[in-house]
Amino acid sequence: MTDLSAKHFHDEDAAREHIEASRWANGVSCPHCGSLDVHRMAGKTQAGMFLCNDCRDKFTCRTGTVMERSHVPLHKWLLAIHLMASSKKGISAHQLMRNLGLGSYRTAWFLCHRIREAMGDDAPASKGGLGGEGKIVEIDEAYVGGAGKNRAHRKPAPKKAVVTLIERDGRAASFHVANVTAKTICPIIMTHASRASALMTDESNLYTKLGREFASHQSVDHSRDEYAYYDNGNDCVVSINVSENFFSILKRGITGVYYSVSEAHMHRYLKEFDFRYNNRSGLGVEDTERAAKLLKGVEGKRLTYDQPAN
Repeated sequence: MTDLSAKHFHDEDAAREHIEASRWANGVSCPHCGSLDVHRMAGKTQAGMFLCNDCRDKFTCRTGTVMERSHVPLHKWLLAIHLMASSKKGISAHQLMRNLGLGSYRTAWFLCHRIREAMGDDAPASKGGLGGEGKIVEIDEAYVGGAGKNRAHRKPAPKKAVVTLIERDGRAASFHVANVTAKTICPIIMTHASRASALMTDESNLYTKLGREFASHQSVDHSRDEYAYYDNGNDCVVSINVSENFFSILKRGITGVYYSVSEAHMHRYLKEFDFRYNNRSGLGVEDTERAAKLLKGVEGKRLTYDQPAN
């Protein structure tokens, strides 16, 4: 549980000290050359600034992070990070603009996207893939976007296809694809799931050939109202209910909080929902720890106005 009245959420000096402690727990190092030979500069106009004695460059706790060159105060950055990390279905840029007293929607929108950039730093492919020997990976696809039945005039934007891989009692990885075909889905699964895993899908023929590449492949047939059954031979429940639960949160967030998400930015919103799922209470990560991990994630990343859709 986090106390939003904590000093670092409202005082700029306390916020700077909090970020410095998070970033440089073992001593301040220069983000330009990595040197430890640095000193804090004196003077009111240079508060929070360091000087590297080796490369002679100046830097602050913002340098080399998604906060670099941002005019938003640090304590508002910390509040935004905590709110986005702790809101199960997300928080809109308009809501942040009102709550934090930001100057414009554009500032709030870009702030949110910078924070989402910090959420996407632990792709499963770099860690051997989801699953592994004796583990189950569920795979399912869904279409997300606003419903058109209540629109009086303009047609809704086409729904976006999302493929999600979820390790039971573990992590998730979601990807936006232009079309749901074996050609687009198979490379994603082969890259991000360990082939030693047991694969579980629905009855779609997209996975028939792919399943032979894994330790085993079982499926449920939704067309026959089959959603789960117990496999005595492998001593496990065959279902994709975990992935469908993930989609229920994703769809409620997109439809109820963000309303409309462009295709160019869909991958960033998926990073956001994956991050919260991968750092959920069920895995022993509470709001404070989740926000702290997100704060560490801001390091080594940049997102500028000329590349928000990359």
